[in-house]
Amino acid sequence: MSLRPEHADGDKPKCGAQKRQGEKGETCTFVAGWGTDHVGVGYCRLHGGNTKNQRVSARAEMVEAEARKVLATLDVTPVSDPFAALSLLAGQVITWQEAISVIVNNLGNRVRYEGAGGAEQLRAEIALYERAMDRTGSILGMIAKLGIEDRMARVTERQADALVSALEAALAAAGVTGIAADDARKAAARHLRAV
Repeated sequence: MSLRPEHADGDKPKCGAQKRQGEKGETCTFVAGWGTDHVGVGYCRLHGGNTKNQRVSARAEMVEAEARKVLATLDVTPVSDPFAALSLLAGQVITWQEAISVIVNNLGNRVRYEGAGGAEQLRAEIALYERAMDRTGSILGMIAKLGIEDRMARVTERQADALVSALEAALAAAGVTGIAADDARKAAARHLRAV
């Protein structure tokens, strides 16, 4: 860490904090995060960059920037079946909750501990589990509210209707009528029920 503030040039981000001295509206031109453990992001040391909130904010900004870089390399495709995507998400959320549940169960009766100040603290695993339960409830509630099962049943019914119409058209085009057409419909129905 340099003891002398480094002014940002064109390619380095600036601290950008409002200066207390100088002209109104003037902002700090030091390198963002100068004198902190998050150089390049957030306020400099002279403008509160070493406070807990600023460090947490800077780290979140760095993680978001990294996520954006990764996202730029991914081949993102649009969701063509939102029902299936939501169901997949629900499965992932439930699996995450189950994984955290195993960790919490392994804690036994050690769900609390004494912090540095002597105060009793709840373990982070418990907070993660509670968050996972909330998310699971939210996603399942969303699925129930959207009536996805009913919608999927209607989609299946429409597909079955389309198949029956196609079969009827094929039989008519082939000149199959009467008992032979009825036998073909029954065979198709048996086959569809088996699938």
